[in-house]
Amino acid sequence: MNAVVTRMNTELLPRSGRILCAVSGGADSMYLLCRLRELGYDVCAAHYNHGLRGVASDGDEAFVRDFCAKEHILFLAGQGDVRAWAGERRMSIEEAARALRYEFLEQAADELGAAVIATAHNAGDNGETMLLNLARGTGLKGLCGIPPARGRIVRPMLDVTHQQALEYLAAHNIPHVEDETNQEDEYARNRVRHRAVPALESVNPAFLHAAGQTAALLRQDEELLTALAAEFLAQYREGNSLSAKALCGQPFSIASRAVRLMTGQELSYVHVQAVLKTASDGGMTDIPGLAVGREGDRLVFGIEPAVPIQPRTVSIPGRTEIPEAKLALICTKITDCPPVVHKSFNIFFFNCENIYGNIMVTARRPGDKMRPVGRGCTKELKQLFQEAGFPSWRRQGVPVLRDEQGVIAVYGIGLAERVAAQSGDKNIIKIEFIK
Repeated sequence: MNAVVTRMNTELLPRSGRILCAVSGGADSMYLLCRLRELGYDVCAAHYNHGLRGVASDGDEAFVRDFCAKEHILFLAGQGDVRAWAGERRMSIEEAARALRYEFLEQAADELGAAVIATAHNAGDNGETMLLNLARGTGLKGLCGIPPARGRIVRPMLDVTHQQALEYLAAHNIPHVEDETNQEDEYARNRVRHRAVPALESVNPAFLHAAGQTAALLRQDEELLTALAAEFLAQYREGNSLSAKALCGQPFSIASRAVRLMTGQELSYVHVQAVLKTASDGGMTDIPGLAVGREGDRLVFGIEPAVPIQPRTVSIPGRTEIPEAKLALICTKITDCPPVVHKSFNIFFFNCENIYGNIMVTARRPGDKMRPVGRGCTKELKQLFQEAGFPSWRRQGVPVLRDEQGVIAVYGIGLAERVAAQSGDKNIIKIEFIK
């Protein structure tokens, strides 16, 4: 019996204050509730009825409710339609059940005044999680198993086996319920529990204890690498951007964690690789809930890809709105060309005599070319954008002015030589872009 007592990790528990125990009625959660109470902690209980097993689910709730009433333990119950909730959000039943259960536990802890929420995840759950993650493909963090604490959720039973919990309950005549679905092999976790774990225990009878020790060691490595990634961000992060060059110069173990810290998400390996490729090659990539793009040497997290500009005729004179770019252009006719022109990339002076037809404002088009004033050569807009440092994901949102002969100016780039007004010209159109 002493082995059971010494394996409970009480270091995770507050020295004072109430502890909310998540109690399903199964052996592990009943052990958690009763053992913590025996140790002198102020405990209360909460049970979430997932409604997945019909009468059996209601029976589990009634069992926990009656036990707590008999033992004078504060108790709260909650329930929800897990199947419907999962269907609405296209989640698995397991994911939905977990999300709803933890949401309820947080609410119950607030209502009962609990400092922490203790769950009955045991050594078997921890070993199974490691094996499941390994089977699906994972990095170091996935091999760390179930974290002993996260927020105010604590798991003091990760060194306690299911068998030890059963022995404790038997020794103290404490009842529990059995979930018949635990015997079915429909769920991947049950298959690992019934087949993989026994096979590994045939190699090492203390496999679950060894897996727990391995997970603890790997958590230390994970914490160190995450701390190094945080130090890297402290040096190279500016708001929602990060030095792309510095990121590409880091080992993958640091760079991948820096990306995850920047996004605040547990990104897959594929998504991390996509972000790192964007950092090295430019462009943009979409990851869950976020677009990432490189602008110069900065990797920007949370970019807004440009909305392509719709073609519209410029009013001469007048004001033409360009809502896609959050710009407007003001067009006026003047009779004297300023002595110094074509030095600005948002104010352009055109010689009307060289304009063919209407002036249009559009997005860039394939094959667009321009001979900018003072450059002495004709280049494709793609090359001009590259030289000016315009990231690819912004280019469709850059206003391009054109007449019937082609491009005459590009916002932020310059003016075409063939339409540029010269000192002494009298028939001039001035176009100014304003935010």
